[in-house]
Amino acid sequence: MNETKLCTIEQIEQFLNGCTRIEFTRSDDDSERYEHISRVLKRFDYPRLSKREKGVLLRYLQVTSDYSHAQVTRLIAQWQINRMATIPLAKRYQAPTAPFARKYTALDISLLVEMDKANEDVCGPAIAHLLQRAYRVYGDPRYERLADLSVSHLYNLRKSTVYRVFRVVFNKTHPVRNSIGVRKVPRPKGKAGFIRIDTVHQGDLDGIKGVYHITCVDEVSQWQVEACVQGISEAFLLPVLELIIEQFPFEIKGFHSDNGSEYINRPVAHILEKLRIEQTKSRSRHSNDNALAESKNASIVRKHMGYEHIPQQYAKPINTFYQETFNPWLNLHRPCMYATEIINPKGKIIKQYKEKDVKTPLECLIHLNEKGLVTLRNGITLDALQRLAASKTDLAAAQEMQRAKSDLFASFAKQKRRA
Repeated sequence: MNETKLCTIEQIEQFLNGCTRIEFTRSDDDSERYEHISRVLKRFDYPRLSKREKGVLLRYLQVTSDYSHAQVTRLIAQWQINRMATIPLAKRYQAPTAPFARKYTALDISLLVEMDKANEDVCGPAIAHLLQRAYRVYGDPRYERLADLSVSHLYNLRKSTVYRVFRVVFNKTHPVRNSIGVRKVPRPKGKAGFIRIDTVHQGDLDGIKGVYHITCVDEVSQWQVEACVQGISEAFLLPVLELIIEQFPFEIKGFHSDNGSEYINRPVAHILEKLRIEQTKSRSRHSNDNALAESKNASIVRKHMGYEHIPQQYAKPINTFYQETFNPWLNLHRPCMYATEIINPKGKIIKQYKEKDVKTPLECLIHLNEKGLVTLRNGITLDALQRLAASKTDLAAAQEMQRAKSDLFASFAKQKRRA
């Protein structure tokens, strides 16, 4: 390309505007492009140009040389330094003619692997000291080079491909060892009083945590108690946990949770031990151990409370709504599906949900009481629970719950507007 007729900045601008779709073939010889850059800078007397004109010329050299903005800027700076001495632009770097010589061979790395394996990968300074002793104290000539090995380069050799070929180490996942709770699935044998508990988080907003819902449900009768706390620390959780246990009309014999630290801790274990309640926790690689509580999270909490963020200051009114309206509706008026277990010819237990087995938790509790499978708390009678359930129809109880829930969410919006 002959571009010597471009002698003014206006012509360069017209060239750039008219050649937006022109692609220039890149030359493999950098010296030709260096000469082109030098000619253009000299022809336009680059040091005397204005700032705008220098910018135009810089874009022109980028297009014609196929160099980046940073590379052209460096070459222009180099040209301005050397132009008075008439030193032409030239490459000041080149690829090494020969690779760097290796000081430590594969035999040295194999000796390092042997030392690491025998000492079970102790720290770098200890291994470096052992390598020095192997040569200087015990006179083993194989460790002559390794005797001068620095600790920092020892870690480099451990990362090398040769080391990894010689030494492959597999670390198994270490289980969390916590003496609190028994890792097993509760076996209620048809008796009420073995509860499952789980926590649901009501979302984050700008890094701020929302409220936490606590779902606690009996495995056999499906008697369910919902609660709400500001956080899952001991200061918030312990008082609500005692309140949850008091809301069950029967004696609690088992308390099962996942392995979260909000329940697997000393204060919770102390409360359960005081009440003589067995604490169990889910097993590793058994995702169904706490499936009942998790299914209630989806069918109850998420359905009625949604997924949107609820600030922590609303935990107290939500807990009041749960205790006064929501929990009575859940246990006295909301039907649940109860499974019938059938053993197939292969010996596998299959659960079937039949229409005749649909009943409310209170009806299930009455059925269990007839069989002697439930122990009611002192001062609690089934007649009192039945009178409470008969005081309003199922439809009226559901409508009352919906109105209370609407008023609850309306109070949230009202407080947000005031804020």
